Amino acid sequence: MAKTTGRRVAANLALTLDGRYNGPGGAGDLSAIVPYAVTDVARNHMTRIWETATTALLGRLNAEGFLGYWPTVARDEAADPRDRGYANWLAGAEKVVFSRTLTEAPWERTRIANGPVADVVSDLKASGKGDILVNSSASLIKSLLAVDMIDRLYLLICPEIAGGGERLFEDGLPGMSWAVAHQETGKRGEIALVYDRIR
Repeated sequence: MAKTTGRRVAANLALTLDGRYNGPGGAGDLSAIVPYAVTDVARNHMTRIWETATTALLGRLNAEGFLGYWPTVARDEAADPRDRGYANWLAGAEKVVFSRTLTEAPWERTRIANGPVADVVSDLKASGKGDILVNSSASLIKSLLAVDMIDRLYLLICPEIAGGGERLFEDGLPGMSWAVAHQETGKRGEIALVYDRIR
């Protein structure tokens, strides 16, 4: 059996009521999600996701977007303190970016991985401390769900039906049970949910 330190693997994603993480316009169509991402409930939820995490796993596209945007928030004294907290955490956290095209990391405290995500996560679980957060990278989350390697799910449910786009939970996943660890509903109908895997 592989050595493990007891590190949890957590995943964070915003979804519509019909289970989509983007709309029918493709990866950039976040029109059903963005209006809810700046609410108090969403910002409190964002704080919750990083408080126990020390490592961030990102796909290349998310890494480019996140690491191009959040450092400016960290320096913006007018920004919401919860946004600045997340931005500072992201800057200081160990980051593992999955890419087949990058050969070296253009960001500090970052390494590039191009192997199977489950193997990389197994290696991370064998050393270090703190949660390993798969941060809004749906393809990585899907890969880990398929092999039942996610211990905690942070979901922001947006009260919209996108009517198209990509789904997180696809047919063929192994059966698994989850328990609600936290829930909070916002004034606009958004729901922040934290689920822990029952093993």
